[in-house]
Amino acid sequence: MSTTENIGAVEVAVEAARESATRAGGAGIPPERPESPRQPVRTGPVTMAKALNAALADAMTAEAGVVVFGEDVGTLGGVFRITDGLAERFGTGRCFDTPLAESGIAGMAVGMAINGMRPVIEMQFDAFAYPAFEQIASHIAKMRNRTGGRMGMPIVIRIPYAGGIGGVEHHCDSSEAYYAHTPGLKVVTPATVADAYLLLRAAIDSDDPVVFMEPKKLYFAKDPVDLAALREQYDAGRSGPGAGADPRAALESGGAAVALQGSDATLVAYGPSVPTALAAAEAAQAEGRSLEVVDVRTIVPFDDATVTASVRKTGRVVVISEETGFGSVASEIAARLQERCFHSLAAPVLRVTGFDVPYPAPKLEQYFLPSVDRILDAVDDLQWED
Repeated sequence: MSTTENIGAVEVAVEAARESATRAGGAGIPPERPESPRQPVRTGPVTMAKALNAALADAMTAEAGVVVFGEDVGTLGGVFRITDGLAERFGTGRCFDTPLAESGIAGMAVGMAINGMRPVIEMQFDAFAYPAFEQIASHIAKMRNRTGGRMGMPIVIRIPYAGGIGGVEHHCDSSEAYYAHTPGLKVVTPATVADAYLLLRAAIDSDDPVVFMEPKKLYFAKDPVDLAALREQYDAGRSGPGAGADPRAALESGGAAVALQGSDATLVAYGPSVPTALAAAEAAQAEGRSLEVVDVRTIVPFDDATVTASVRKTGRVVVISEETGFGSVASEIAARLQERCFHSLAAPVLRVTGFDVPYPAPKLEQYFLPSVDRILDAVDDLQWED
């Protein structure tokens, strides 16, 4: 896809950014949720929430061993309605509510996986998953290694995460670094409607445990995609449209995708930060700079090849994420790029992240989250020659 076509695809995101951010110090957080950047199939608009719901339903249809459970996922259909209708369609034996006990949810998933099932568990909010971390880190992540590869752990841990919804503490954490630091876990976060469907299907099919991080503020972002076409493409094993590598392969070796072509610098982002990066790239073009945007898609495994190829081409890079900066995934990406692209870099690798404080009150989150302005300020600091 050409740069012009990509820019057209993010027109809604750019317009929202222009309304909410200026170089003079606006927050840069779009008040309306923009459309995701890639447009695989031009049909009616579909939300990310609907795509995730369809992926769960299709996976449950394809294999009887897939079960979905967690807090309020049955009768209510989940806080964000991602599991809406699944209990009615597949029965309460395959989609059911659990007690408010995250460690018990994760522990039960281990027992189910050992007995040949494919549990998909939902942690209602990002920070609600912390009580389950011992089960995740000590058992789910290590079981395959512990058994010499004889026992897989086909568990998907769905976690609505990150900010942008006006939530409070324990409801808007970006906790991806905890899971990325834990060997044995795959960590995935989609930024588009198509990727939400394709990557969740691939995660459920994986014999390894996958922490599936769902950006809450993108749940109701819309793309004109054809879910039936995505279903056919996934079932046929073909690559997802405009989404880089085949989703199954992406979970094995990494699946970053170039969301927007550029030549002057690279913006590396994932999940909720991708639309903001694309809006910043559009604003930078108005200032005479061509920025490439790379959507990481799979944090673990990390696609070094795609990301480093972009940085070697442009020579400058800013890494963007909503998490706190110290000890972050953004820090790891920056270190990898510094090691692998040192002789191609015209300036140090910079990061734009959340600040090293607990997640702030709703009225202050716009100052905490990466914004178009903060990204453009970082781009300005990439040691350009006048």
